[in-house]
Amino acid sequence: MTTSSFPRLNEAAPDFSALTTHGQRSLADYQGKWLVLFSHPADFTPVCTTEFIGFAKAADTFAKMNCELLGLSIDSVFSHLAWTQNIQERFGVTIPFPIIEDIKMEVAGAYGMVHPGAADTQAVRATFFIDPNGMLRAMVYYPMSNGRSIDEFVRLLQAMQTSDAHKVATPEGWAPGGDVIVPAPKTPEAIAKRATEGFNTVDWYFSTKKL
Repeated sequence: MTTSSFPRLNEAAPDFSALTTHGQRSLADYQGKWLVLFSHPADFTPVCTTEFIGFAKAADTFAKMNCELLGLSIDSVFSHLAWTQNIQERFGVTIPFPIIEDIKMEVAGAYGMVHPGAADTQAVRATFFIDPNGMLRAMVYYPMSNGRSIDEFVRLLQAMQTSDAHKVATPEGWAPGGDVIVPAPKTPEAIAKRATEGFNTVDWYFSTKKL
């Protein structure tokens, strides 16, 4: 098994090449697109089933944002295929994205998905956002017992894309259409000028605007 390590934000995402339910996939296949890579502890588990249904229902929304989805667990491709078939038969939902077979835990180890305190042989609920340049932009970890919010992942991707496009930050709970945060001035001259720039300025370090 590959020794666990934890990747860091704003650095290159760990490279991988792995067998999936849609054939061989590597990080290079997603160059030029956003990628949401997410792990789950095991196939045929109830919490994971709800998450996969949620990701499947949001797949078109992610696709419209130039974002692909890629699942992972340490189970085999055959187990993945049986599970996705079961989801289709029992819940009426087709899983449209690939799922990585990671029996040797190579991808899970490279991405720090295995936490011995949580489970010795299972990947925790980890989610990684990788940008079109292959940089790791966000990581979210959940406990084994609680499902993730797919709506929050959609919102987070919208926020990061907005920040990239407009060189702004977004406040707590921001959603498209909401005011964004303007970068704070960094010189005394810029501070003096801030009040005249037409922003909604509460204080020199806190200004917002509409896009």
